[in-house]
Amino acid sequence: QVQLVESGGGSAQTGGSLRLSCAASGSIFSFYIMGWYRQAPGKQRELVADITSGRITNYADSMKGRFTISRDNAKNTVYLQMNSLKPEDTGVYYCNIRGLGVILWGQGTQVTVYS
Repeated sequence: QVQLVESGGGSAQTGGSLRLSCAASGSIFSFYIMGWYRQAPGKQRELVADITSGRITNYADSMKGRFTISRDNAKNTVYLQMNSLKPEDTGVYYCNIRGLGVILWGQGTQVTVYS
């Protein structure tokens, strides 16, 4: 049974940075897509970024130029480097892995950005 555990969440000032990590507790297929979603209070969960096994990345428009997603298949880990943070980045960030009809979610980690 694979479990995803996020870490690195917390608080930051506007313009600051945070780095999120998500580690899978067991072996996963390296060809799965790995990504991050977030959910702000009162809003729907939305895609932040994802990355294929071939390191092809996809970002939501509001994240481009500020966030960077990466993965380390040997460590079964996906990362999200967040720079130039804005108050509207506040929310719960969820790790996601999907492929071959399988979708796995982490428990979420809170990110709060202050003015």
